[in-house]
Amino acid sequence: MDKDLIQGNVTKSIIFFSIPLIIGNLLQQLYNITDTLIVGQYLGSQALAAVGSAFTLMTFLTSIILGLCMGSGILFSMLYGADETDKMKVAFFVAFVSIGMLSLVLQLLCMLGIHPILHFLNIPKDVYDQTFQYLIIVFGGIIFTFLFNYFSSLLRALGNSKTPLYFLGISAMINIVLDIFFIAQVHMGIQGAAFATVIAQAVSAFLMAIYVWKKEQELLPQRQHCHFDRQIFKKIQAFSLLTCLQQSIMNFGILMIQGLVNSFGVMTMSAFTVAVKIDAFAYMPVQDFGNAFSTFIAQNKGARRDDRIVQGVKNSFVLSSLFCVIISLLVFFNAATLMGLFISPQETEIIRLGVEYLHIEGSFYIGIGWLFLLYGYYRGIGKPGMSVVLTIVSLGTRVFLSYALAHIYGTTIIWASIPIGWLLADLIGILVMIRKGGNRDGKYD
Repeated sequence: MDKDLIQGNVTKSIIFFSIPLIIGNLLQQLYNITDTLIVGQYLGSQALAAVGSAFTLMTFLTSIILGLCMGSGILFSMLYGADETDKMKVAFFVAFVSIGMLSLVLQLLCMLGIHPILHFLNIPKDVYDQTFQYLIIVFGGIIFTFLFNYFSSLLRALGNSKTPLYFLGISAMINIVLDIFFIAQVHMGIQGAAFATVIAQAVSAFLMAIYVWKKEQELLPQRQHCHFDRQIFKKIQAFSLLTCLQQSIMNFGILMIQGLVNSFGVMTMSAFTVAVKIDAFAYMPVQDFGNAFSTFIAQNKGARRDDRIVQGVKNSFVLSSLFCVIISLLVFFNAATLMGLFISPQETEIIRLGVEYLHIEGSFYIGIGWLFLLYGYYRGIGKPGMSVVLTIVSLGTRVFLSYALAHIYGTTIIWASIPIGWLLADLIGILVMIRKGGNRDGKYD
């Protein structure tokens, strides 16, 4: 492992730990955007709409696995900070077996229930077949998603955020090369994009597993650690299921919004697909900063370094705010140019809808920046249930306003509901932090 987070300068510890996470996710977004660019340019707006709907669904499914792995990672960090090595290795084993089995069940259910899922998403008839062709292949990569995220969470929980970055970079390059080859050269259509994604996922997952097996022998559970421990399993449940629930609620709400957007037709679907990719790329660094912040909080809680937690909270909110203001200005004043990277200039209505989305939603990135920090804070101090509450408030507001008012105000209210939900959740999360959190008395037990 590279280093832990319970010593040294607080701000530098969080920043240096978060940088590989940010770069890694930038690479992730890069090959998501590459999919969008190549599909949009070579296969047209219908294929773009199909990939967009599939991407939203896969984000939701991935969030289930990611939430389980992230939740386990918080427990790993606490045990590492408390120097309880044997318990930590038992937790590694129990988490791997339990989350792996759940991932296999999820993959099977998705493949068997693909048609009901597509009907739930209101997929239009003219893109139904392409969406089906894409998803039935991509569903096959769910187990690889588990493997990569499990080993990534394990390494990051112990302070090593660089290694997952290296293998994610390899995966991104493979995905880009295969996208171009399968779509532009072999002319496999939308199935080519799907195969490129799954192959890239498989490579990154196996490389990560081999690395841990060969280079991190001290992390591997020994024979005496490979048993079911009820107490540790309950702790993993407490952290993983709540974190999974928080991630799933967040992305299920987005999935519901995708279904509403789909009802407005292919042009709106295409605009939403592109704008969401730009959006995710823009605020992704603060999401990863929030995840790094969560690991920082968890390690220092395990080590009982409450003074570092207090300082970390203050400094992180300042840094996140500064970044969000800058990125909001950049996106707002360059919205049309950004949309033009993905959409032909002749598609004026798609560009107009995307620009409207980015102008409304992109002006308030500070709301999502604070929300990611609040998620990380409550997970890190061992209260992931509060992250669930904030997610319900944020997404519940968004879904309620969208479905209640979209027939009156159209897509404008769908876009505007996003920052309204963020800011309402921020207000609640900060008030609870001030009233009950450790900032008041310096204690986090």
